[in-house]
Amino acid sequence: MLEKIISIDNELSKRFISLDPGGYFIIYLEREDKLICAEHFTNVINEQGLAADPETGEIIACEGGVERIFKTMYRGRTAKELCVKIFEEIKPCPVTMLDHAAYLGREFIRAEIALINRTEYIQD
Repeated sequence: MLEKIISIDNELSKRFISLDPGGYFIIYLEREDKLICAEHFTNVINEQGLAADPETGEIIACEGGVERIFKTMYRGRTAKELCVKIFEEIKPCPVTMLDHAAYLGREFIRAEIALINRTEYIQD
């Protein structure tokens, strides 16, 4: 059963997703403090549907590329705590698309499980 679940998830990770004009998040763990961290970066979506730096217009590469500074740092002890902070307490919400919100919820849960189990967490 676990192999089937992993196979389904791996296949779904290859699908096309539209980028959120509200920005993107880099998620990681601060193990010493037992926290899940999410750095929020702003972007604009250009005519080609690519994420670009709102100040320079330069395309934001998925890997490597230009070093950017996050706009806001969110930290929480649990996935739920992070979701409440981002989706309920911040106005306006930095996430503008429902599929992005669902993705973040899944990633925060994965990060929480990795934190609890002391396993590696790599953002999908």
